[in-house]
Amino acid sequence: MTNYSHAKFMTSAAEPHQLAPDTGREIAFAGRSNSGKSTAINAITQRTGLARVSRTPGRTQLINFFELAPERRLVYLPGYGFAKVPERVRLHWLQLMEHYFNVRESLVGLMLIVDSRRGLGAQDVTMLEWILAQDRSVHVLLTKADKLNRQDSVRVLRETLAAGADAAISAQLFSAHNKQGIEEARDVMDRWLNQT
Repeated sequence: MTNYSHAKFMTSAAEPHQLAPDTGREIAFAGRSNSGKSTAINAITQRTGLARVSRTPGRTQLINFFELAPERRLVYLPGYGFAKVPERVRLHWLQLMEHYFNVRESLVGLMLIVDSRRGLGAQDVTMLEWILAQDRSVHVLLTKADKLNRQDSVRVLRETLAAGADAAISAQLFSAHNKQGIEEARDVMDRWLNQT
């Protein structure tokens, strides 16, 4: 089992040549701006300030690498969809992300972070198609689940699983606030990181 609390910042990349060495195994975290990516990473690693949480969507503009152990990494990708940034910056993000997904041999899975109150949006579906085309695993974390009642929680989980049924995408409810789903998420990540 991976000791996520040992996670530490490695490097940031604004350009393809700045990416961490493409060796070992890594899991990427992606999602809309303001979906709770930073909070999810911090909850999973039990490190409050590992990934910076901002009230301003789109603040993360780099690909950030965190080392869990030698040859094992978490990768925090820039958010998409909501950030008010110049078009040239948005285009640069897109090109950097496309390069990342197309070349990374060490990428074993994607944790797609989706605000459970909104469910899968068009850009989330595009991200799913992107990563599945690279033959990688996907697990959807439906964050902020503490803000839903039981009926809505069941509905959004069922709808998410149905949307990914053809591709065998897994999904779960997640709340950093209530510590809901943290162990389940770690179990998925352990499986990906420790496959031989």
